[in-house]
Amino acid sequence: MEIIDVAPDDPRLAADLLPVLRELRPHLTADLLRDVYAEGHPQGLRFTAAYTGEGRCAGVAGWRILALTSAVRKLYVDDLVTAGGARSAGVGAALLAHLEARGRALGCRVLDLDSGTQRTAAHRFYLRERMDITAFHFTKPLD
Repeated sequence: MEIIDVAPDDPRLAADLLPVLRELRPHLTADLLRDVYAEGHPQGLRFTAAYTGEGRCAGVAGWRILALTSAVRKLYVDDLVTAGGARSAGVGAALLAHLEARGRALGCRVLDLDSGTQRTAAHRFYLRERMDITAFHFTKPLD
């Protein structure tokens, strides 16, 4: 497995990463992903992808470094998704381990992510990876 960062102008973003991301974020289109990444990249948004030995994108992580009073500096995972056909093959664990190492190298104290309450299989994975449930996340639509 090869884990690489994908730049905003990389054609693999739409060709390889988008189909995997859509398994978690079905509302995404190529144009919307491009626009979000163009706006988010200066704010620290990055995408990292796991490729199989055959060159298929098997997993994607969207992440950023945040400075906050609560954790001082943390690596926040916006998206962590493994392609349906690649689940239970270590892709998610490899991406998470890669992000943990990157966070440590960048001086982060914490790796954080939010997960929808309905994603029980993902929750089992996060707990297996020794992550703790430490907060409730509250949302209020602003439309």
